[in-house]
Amino acid sequence: MAHVLVTGGTGFLASHTIARLLSAGHTVTTTLRAAARRADVERMLAVAGAPDADRVSWVEADLTSDRGWDRAVAGADHVLHMASPFPGAQPDDEDEVIVPARDGALRVLRAARDAGVRRTVLTSSFAAVGYGHGDTSRVFTEADWTDTAGPGVSAYVKSKAIAERAAWDFVAAEGGGMELTVVNPVGIFGPVLGPDYAASVDIVRAMLTGRMRAAPPVWTNTVDVRDVADLHLRAMAAPRAAGQRYLALAGEPISFPGIARTLRARLGESAARAPRFTAPPRLLRLLARFDPALRAAVPQLGVVRRASNAKAREELGWSPRSNEDAVTASAESLIRLGVLGGLGD
Repeated sequence: MAHVLVTGGTGFLASHTIARLLSAGHTVTTTLRAAARRADVERMLAVAGAPDADRVSWVEADLTSDRGWDRAVAGADHVLHMASPFPGAQPDDEDEVIVPARDGALRVLRAARDAGVRRTVLTSSFAAVGYGHGDTSRVFTEADWTDTAGPGVSAYVKSKAIAERAAWDFVAAEGGGMELTVVNPVGIFGPVLGPDYAASVDIVRAMLTGRMRAAPPVWTNTVDVRDVADLHLRAMAAPRAAGQRYLALAGEPISFPGIARTLRARLGESAARAPRFTAPPRLLRLLARFDPALRAAVPQLGVVRRASNAKAREELGWSPRSNEDAVTASAESLIRLGVLGGLGD
């Protein structure tokens, strides 16, 4: 069994991954930006049914500072670097997102190398693969990279591409024999363990509560958080995964109207507020003049980005759940844990 550092323990994916590592018999160190958040992570691990939570140790560390990282990586065989900034809104200065993502990844990689870590698995994103391209008719693979100078590329998308590029360049030039593997998930859904969950899950929440009255004609790729955690463990352990990227997605894209239909079919009355109509693109473009959130979505109207999960399936034996199972698991857990705050909020 290995000792594994998971960065950003309060995160949706990180908490699921810690639970998976414990179930596999590993010991874990995780980082928190504030030590007071330990109780939150412990509650999420309990919801996940993680065994032997006393095999988790805790270190306070932040991506913007060197403090704490030497303690975090001490004794680690592997590092799963999952912590990364995610803006609640488009920042005025894109460097507010890009700099901490890039410099934070390099800070973790440098500390891992100095501690003799064998392999680091970096959680990147499909954002580093499939954006900024004029043509989205092809199927994206791990050979593709986002064009950060391309059209419609947000600060967050840029941050993921730039941070991943910097990680590969660092390991090639200064890695000292440390291996790097990268996992590139699409929109992460699946069961929430508490109030910390991926922004993707807010799509389901908005539908269940009736805040999304009509579904926009937007398409998304999905993956279940449990499958992304599983892929990280496979990428951590498989010898052939060294130096490789792996796209993590369920399969074909699904539209927002398709998600709404799935929720109504699977949850019945619990999803009675899920939208039954598709919002006209012309109306959304008009409303976007007054709503920054809609403004960011307008370039994605009607855009379908397909990608392949064949590499992870064939090389690592990975088998993800379906789109429908992933979004249903999000909805069921939101209801079960009371995270919706009442279906009428």
